[in-house]
Amino acid sequence: MDAIVKPQGCTNFRLRRLLRLVARHYDAEVVKSGLKTTQYSLLTHVQHLGPLRPVDLAQAMSIDASTLSRNLKPMLEAGWLLQGEGPDARSRMVSITEEGRRKRTEAQRHWRVAQEKLNAQLGVERVLALHALIDESIAILQPEGEDNEAERDD
Repeated sequence: MDAIVKPQGCTNFRLRRLLRLVARHYDAEVVKSGLKTTQYSLLTHVQHLGPLRPVDLAQAMSIDASTLSRNLKPMLEAGWLLQGEGPDARSRMVSITEEGRRKRTEAQRHWRVAQEKLNAQLGVERVLALHALIDESIAILQPEGEDNEAERDD
């Protein structure tokens, strides 16, 4: 008789632990550019999608409006992003500046180093399998009708 194998431990705890380890790995490299990984992600999204309204940026990044506002403030102050007038008097548009493009390019070099180090540490086959498992899990767990988040990390 075959024994039924059940997962042991909390999946949420394990995923959060892995996420913290991976985040620390990337943070340690990307910070050398003077950016946090969250700031690099924000610049990447705006570069690829912008100019766009803050509400659309928050949706694309799967974050709430207050988190986006908090994250935008230092980026605007640094001159990496601009928040200007939108198509009507009530709307605003976020765009990336030339200085922001340069900063993103600098951070991208560090992000690639982090990616290559992680690939070497875990092994490319394991990383590919991890990506496939993550993508499959997102497809299963994502509520129907919700846009598939196009994560920008390059």
